[in-house]
Amino acid sequence: MRNTVLQLCLWSAYCCFATGDPTPLGPEGRLQGEFDKSRVVPTAAKPPVRFNLRTSEDPEDEGCDLSLGHSQPLEDCGFNVTAKTFFIIHGWTMSGMFENWLYKLVSALQTREKGANVVVVDWLPLAHQLYVDAVNNTRGVGHSIAQMLDWLQGKEDFSLGNVHLIGYSLGAHVAGYAGNFVKGTVGRITAIAEVLKCEHERAVHLFVDSLVNQDKPSFAFQCTDSNRFKKGICLSCRKNRCNSIGYNAKKTRNKRNSKMYLKTRAGMPFRVYHYQMKIHVFSYKNMGEMEPTFYVTLYGTNADSQVLSLEMVEQIGLNATNTFLVYTEEDLGDLLKIKLTWEGKSQSWYNLWKELRSYLTQSRGSKQELHIRRIRVKSGETQRRLTFCAEDLENTLISPGQELWFHKCLDGWRMKNQTSPTVEHL
Repeated sequence: MRNTVLQLCLWSAYCCFATGDPTPLGPEGRLQGEFDKSRVVPTAAKPPVRFNLRTSEDPEDEGCDLSLGHSQPLEDCGFNVTAKTFFIIHGWTMSGMFENWLYKLVSALQTREKGANVVVVDWLPLAHQLYVDAVNNTRGVGHSIAQMLDWLQGKEDFSLGNVHLIGYSLGAHVAGYAGNFVKGTVGRITAIAEVLKCEHERAVHLFVDSLVNQDKPSFAFQCTDSNRFKKGICLSCRKNRCNSIGYNAKKTRNKRNSKMYLKTRAGMPFRVYHYQMKIHVFSYKNMGEMEPTFYVTLYGTNADSQVLSLEMVEQIGLNATNTFLVYTEEDLGDLLKIKLTWEGKSQSWYNLWKELRSYLTQSRGSKQELHIRRIRVKSGETQRRLTFCAEDLENTLISPGQELWFHKCLDGWRMKNQTSPTVEHL
């Protein structure tokens, strides 16, 4: 399981994989102000932009080139003016060749949208330059795409609303320019922007995953920073705070920039299931600082999870509620019970240092022990909340090397523990 947090940058409340306003991006992936469409693009002697209609999923197939102002190639290539039309726009290149992700994206679109026109915008000669020169070429390429779209709008039954521009890397800049220069409003613009904090091409694979695994959409959650996300604080879908990513992303009206986070599997399908866990930790002794290493195992109606580590983003709070994020690769179904384990002594230098530091901060003769009576769980994907009570309400103590079991509270935790005068309230 990949333990990486992917940060998705939103503009106009659309995920990087989602529809965005046709506003161009700056050198760092940030939005710039709108450009006056009447501004004239310099007519330098530069290689033309090719529009290659992909007629086969075979990467070796040369496709069929469309020509601005010439109707015959449209007919010869089998361009369907009534169908959806996708323009795939690559970015800066060091090799001067198409990368593998492009062919995967073409294949995924052809599989998902049968009969659609999939056009690769080939500006390789202009992108295979020093990066700053390639950036300067994006405006002209965007203008070329707009010209092609304006010409196609003159064809009967062709609708700009059926057009989807998909840009990767500097292709996101190109898509923004094209959306500004075209006469009308493009149906969708997807920019898989460079500000996406993940390894190279990861963004494209997430988008491809959303096409081929439409029954397993990945969800991202709005959060101010990664630490809050790692604590599970941000698994809310209220007021458009969550969204599926990629091709299946939903349009929202929120216009301010937002950061979205999610966990993923190592490979497709990337979807995981996020859970927020709230654990109230009691200590009846003044024990100083503690750094326990907790693990949980979730048991559901469909499957059981692996042993999951509770990541300590900050020092655990005693006599306080601590919040954690865990995630599973499988859909566990309805959760039935939870096993909480406190790791025993370890031979690693880090854990030995933690034990020494805990020992030095504790009172003499004190023992490492905590009391945990209940665990509250919220599912990010379903937004369902559940409370789990300790199996034995008379024995809620846990020490290193021990475990506690928690079962779904039958009728609310207060009713199961209503006779206890020391029950905590959150």
